[in-house]
Amino acid sequence: MGQQICDQTYVEFLESIKAAGVAITNERELRERLAETWRWRFAFMTLAANGKPLGISFLDKDAERHMDKIRGTFERYQFPDHADEVFTARLSRD
Repeated sequence: MGQQICDQTYVEFLESIKAAGVAITNERELRERLAETWRWRFAFMTLAANGKPLGISFLDKDAERHMDKIRGTFERYQFPDHADEVFTARLSRD
């Protein structure tokens, strides 16, 4: 049996990481860009790494205390292995 594809949306994913203590700057722009593609996971990781010129960044408001929740969210939404580690390493603590 193959792996079942997660049918949850990027909107639900963003709400999940925000609930885990991640703040998003220029969230409107991020949402618009994710809405443009069905490969939103790839687009999210690209914007997490390169979104600063667009004003998109991710801030650790309380995420450090909720790393298990963030890892679980990335797993539940079927991101590639280690995507959660790449993402959390880039969180700003400003």
